[in-house]
Amino acid sequence: MIPFSPPHIDDKIIAEVTAALKSGWITTGPRTKEFEKKLTAYCGNKNTICLNSATAGLEIMLRWFGVGEGDEVILPAYTYSATANVVIHVGAKPVFVDVNADDFNINVSEIEKAITENTKIIMPVDFAGFPCDYDEINSLVKKKASTFKPKNDTQKKLGRILILSDSAHSFGATYKSKKCGSLTDVSVFSFHAVKNLTTAEGGSVALNLPAPFDNEEIYNYLCILTLHGQNKDALAKTQKGNWKYDIVEAGFKCNMTDLSAAIGLVELERYDSDTQIKRKHIFEAYNEAFKNNTRFQIPMHITETKNGCYHLYPLRINDITEEQRDAIIKEIFDRDVSVNVHFIPVPAMSFYKNLGYDIKNYPVTYHNYSREISLPVYYDLSPQQVQTVIKAVIDSTDKVLC
Repeated sequence: MIPFSPPHIDDKIIAEVTAALKSGWITTGPRTKEFEKKLTAYCGNKNTICLNSATAGLEIMLRWFGVGEGDEVILPAYTYSATANVVIHVGAKPVFVDVNADDFNINVSEIEKAITENTKIIMPVDFAGFPCDYDEINSLVKKKASTFKPKNDTQKKLGRILILSDSAHSFGATYKSKKCGSLTDVSVFSFHAVKNLTTAEGGSVALNLPAPFDNEEIYNYLCILTLHGQNKDALAKTQKGNWKYDIVEAGFKCNMTDLSAAIGLVELERYDSDTQIKRKHIFEAYNEAFKNNTRFQIPMHITETKNGCYHLYPLRINDITEEQRDAIIKEIFDRDVSVNVHFIPVPAMSFYKNLGYDIKNYPVTYHNYSREISLPVYYDLSPQQVQTVIKAVIDSTDKVLC
């Protein structure tokens, strides 16, 4: 069976994790801090904090901005549940909008229609690692600044809707020659096991807030907030005579460990020179196989202004029903090839349906979802296996549709 997306764990990663274990630092320590600095330099943003997940990063930033009951957060209907769940966690209302027909990303015109005086945050999602239309979204929140109703000093300081990008898929992607992480106010990356760059579990918050915000000051505050509200971390307490600490607020527990950062440091070092090259070759092979077959719609992953990071290959099959798509997936699995679907739209999930959301209100989202199949893309997928995947997809589609 060809798996869908196993991580690439080699001797170099094992050696670095072993070194971390032997160092005595297995929780947040020097490797985590080094990883944060290197991520900031890579992305070109202002400060970065590493956490145990992208989900934690999204929720922490909602809380930092003071989002709560009575507030609205705009997000695409086409995303993973985490994007919406964090809005529920803080007591706010998710406001779903439809996506573009070509690239799966949030539709800017639909965002504008959804903005009210209760809107506090827009959460675009870089689906499959392809950046959203950030210039248009950044301009939109400035255009709508007069409708913004701040509820606290942080919101007054910004004076407009905050853009909190769910960049879980898009580490390394670029928009107008700038890396994701530096494209808007705040971007949150995932380093989960299936991501292009993994730390086993983990994520980071790329701070890029405009003046008069001090991003380093916010970073220092987030370090406290994400470690139980404790004003000194373990690294600081190792300084001679520096054992005493205080709890300055009821914070959370979502720090990254040095064991995770050890993996991330190796992954980052070879990301552009190795990982991305391998993934790009797989995309190119798939494109070549499917581009001239009218049954298939290949994913958008590069334009004049955008370069995706080759995270997912969301192939769409033209003129089929959801039931036919599911039948094709079964046939592909019967040929010992693992595929996936990204994602079942959030308004179609039971929890959200019970809140009154209806997938029928997001027709483009449903149309994209109902005919999407994500193909395997991972470092150790060989050219021969790529051809096996291609044959399985074509043969399975032919069998179901003929």
